[in-house]
Amino acid sequence: MASSGPGAAPGLEYRDYYAVLGVPRAASQADIKKAFRKLARQHHPDAKPGDSAAERRFKEVNEANEVLSDPAKRRQYDELGANWEAISRARQAGTAGAAGSPFAGFGGGNVRYEFRTSEDPGEFSDFFRVFFGDEARAAGGGGRSARRSRTTGAMGFEDVLSGMGFEGASSSGGAATGNRTSTGRTRTEAFPPTHEARAEIALAEAYHGTTRLVEVEGRRLEITIPPGADTGTRIKLSKRGPGGGDLIVLVRLLPDARFTRRGADLERELPLTLEEALLGAEVKVETLKGRVLLTIPPGTQPGRTFRLSGQGMPRFRASGHGDLYVRARVVLPTGLSDEAKVAARTFVEITGQPDPR
Repeated sequence: MASSGPGAAPGLEYRDYYAVLGVPRAASQADIKKAFRKLARQHHPDAKPGDSAAERRFKEVNEANEVLSDPAKRRQYDELGANWEAISRARQAGTAGAAGSPFAGFGGGNVRYEFRTSEDPGEFSDFFRVFFGDEARAAGGGGRSARRSRTTGAMGFEDVLSGMGFEGASSSGGAATGNRTSTGRTRTEAFPPTHEARAEIALAEAYHGTTRLVEVEGRRLEITIPPGADTGTRIKLSKRGPGGGDLIVLVRLLPDARFTRRGADLERELPLTLEEALLGAEVKVETLKGRVLLTIPPGTQPGRTFRLSGQGMPRFRASGHGDLYVRARVVLPTGLSDEAKVAARTFVEITGQPDPR
């Protein structure tokens, strides 16, 4: 990734930024961004705390991206490349802008240059500083790509993603965001905190949708819970929390005495008399929509299940409903009179039911 050029000053090395990012010289800006994002995540010191090799690698990757992601810098780098030593000598001799110089336009005779070691893993290399002069110093002194993590001295993931154009990205879920100022620089602003609240609802409320009052830091807020919500449903209310932060409402569905919920489907039992099960009947069934008539065929056995299409729960923030599954439960008569017992025995003898076991 780095090689010393002939006549190079001690400790200053040419860096092949394309090799650092592992992309060809003809790589598109999208390819460079993709390679940088992958390597930055892989070697970020926050992901590998205490790994000095990862910190050095991260610094190299960030430096390469600082050049190759900027079309103007990339053109300079592609045109001059390993000839950076000549540029350095010309600048320090005050002849970079002299007539006839092959490096005219890359600095003036009164420009001062400052060289630092790479003890801080977040600092740019001397090669970067020499090659891009004041522009490099400005970047190293507080520009977008030089912001450091409090714990590692390296850029945070939010700064890496911001450098790639992902404004407002944060590795921790929302502590800070980068915003462009009128000068094109980036400043860091704090996100308001995200708050959480819980809401318990009955099955009928989940079917029709409902509202709840939740209390967050002493404030009572009314929220709307759409139809189809279930246990674990998260409802995000942007900028509705205290201080302008987001509010996340976690829903819990209370048990229901009649229905069991399975996603968008419902299950329930349907008690049947002996007559209804033996001879068949039309029976009213309670659903969350209202009553429907279910035809029970003669000889219905206990446990037989009937499917009522579209009589289940509405799908959360989607179209359509689930189904209702009705399971027959035959209820036998009790407290038979002597006459009823005689009639029952006669019935059993007449039917001649075989042993089902």
